[in-house]
Amino acid sequence: MIKHLSKLGAIPFALACAAGALHAATEADVEKSLYPYKGGVPSAPGVTPGTVINKGNVSSFEAVLDPSLLRHLQEGAVEITVGPTTSFDLHKSYVDATKENVANVKLGAKPGELVGYVSGRPFVEEPDAADPRAGEKLAWNYRYGMNWGDGLAISPFYWQYRNMDSGKVERNILFNFYFLKYSHRVNQAPTPEITPNPSKIFRATYVKVQEPQDVKNTQLLLQRYEDDLKQDDAYLYLGFQRRVRRLSTGQTTDAFLGSDIMIEDFEGYNGRISDMNWKYKGTANMLMPFYNHNDMKLSDEYKEADGYKYVSFGGQGGCFPNITWQLRKVYILESSPLDPNHPVSRRVHYMDAQTSAMSRTIVYDRKGDLWKIFMVGVSHPDFHLAKNKDSGVVLFDNFSMIDLQAKHCTTGQFKGQADPQMVPVNLFNVQNMRGGN
Repeated sequence: MIKHLSKLGAIPFALACAAGALHAATEADVEKSLYPYKGGVPSAPGVTPGTVINKGNVSSFEAVLDPSLLRHLQEGAVEITVGPTTSFDLHKSYVDATKENVANVKLGAKPGELVGYVSGRPFVEEPDAADPRAGEKLAWNYRYGMNWGDGLAISPFYWQYRNMDSGKVERNILFNFYFLKYSHRVNQAPTPEITPNPSKIFRATYVKVQEPQDVKNTQLLLQRYEDDLKQDDAYLYLGFQRRVRRLSTGQTTDAFLGSDIMIEDFEGYNGRISDMNWKYKGTANMLMPFYNHNDMKLSDEYKEADGYKYVSFGGQGGCFPNITWQLRKVYILESSPLDPNHPVSRRVHYMDAQTSAMSRTIVYDRKGDLWKIFMVGVSHPDFHLAKNKDSGVVLFDNFSMIDLQAKHCTTGQFKGQADPQMVPVNLFNVQNMRGGN
């Protein structure tokens, strides 16, 4: 159910306007940004729930497909089924924080600087092509979105390395991934921040390999700072070396454990805003990998004690998740690295307007040629594990990174759990890595 702004909720806007607001947001902007389907869902000719799009009829649906998905459909590598468009309402506390704080937020003098931000979505007005910093505002919305909420564990997390031509699974890796926000917290205690936090970390990611034996106990710790102009810290623990080493900035763009994905690719983009030039390229209604997990064709490949089943994969090489796709409002955002030695020349992100999730990303190599395609499937949290119901988080549920040049892919199947007990603060420090706990 969509919540309307109360009279009390309107007071911050009125006060901001009276004082000369830094940010010209209105109540209507907040409603439109967080509840884009309040007045109805998008439509397009022939795009109705149950429609199957494949090589034979894809020419009728080009307007709602990103170029990479269009290419795969044209080649017969996959077929997709349309599902009903649903509202992925974010947690009420995130909505309330947006209402209370958005009028005071503005960009700093240079990329990577944000002034007056407290919590919630920083920028709620529709992006304007005439605004040279519109893309940067969308990037801030992504950074401060509800991706995983304040803390979440993916446990277990199954990765498979696949030959796209033969379909052969070349390697299986079992991970646990953990995410924790230290500041701007809205839906898990403590709020608004975890203290003490002397280093002023904004968000941390901790990764641990469970299987196979040759890489077991490999660990990765990423620490992103509140100050976006400060370099991230990244640490790697290799079990056979029994020591923690600090990763250089360049190593976050290497293939992670021999997969098709680099650390910087995680979640669509896992880097600093100040590392990229951001350009807003337009708004469109497009088919996106959003769905209800419990309604999908699920795999019997892995057995969980609680009966949980993972999204299955199919299509060419087993590189495509068996899910339904929703017609959703999307912002098209381009990022290009400032570093001329970066292996990527640019990425084109298809950002869901309601959630700010980068659920489709097209990656071009340094020469400008199409290189890789990243997709993360997003499940509504109310149709997943019982503990995720009413969490109001963006619940990533599977991923696929396809290397078109190598004809190879890496796929991931998630058991995402919005459970604060699984992400204690002591998990996210170097001492924990050394202890191997």
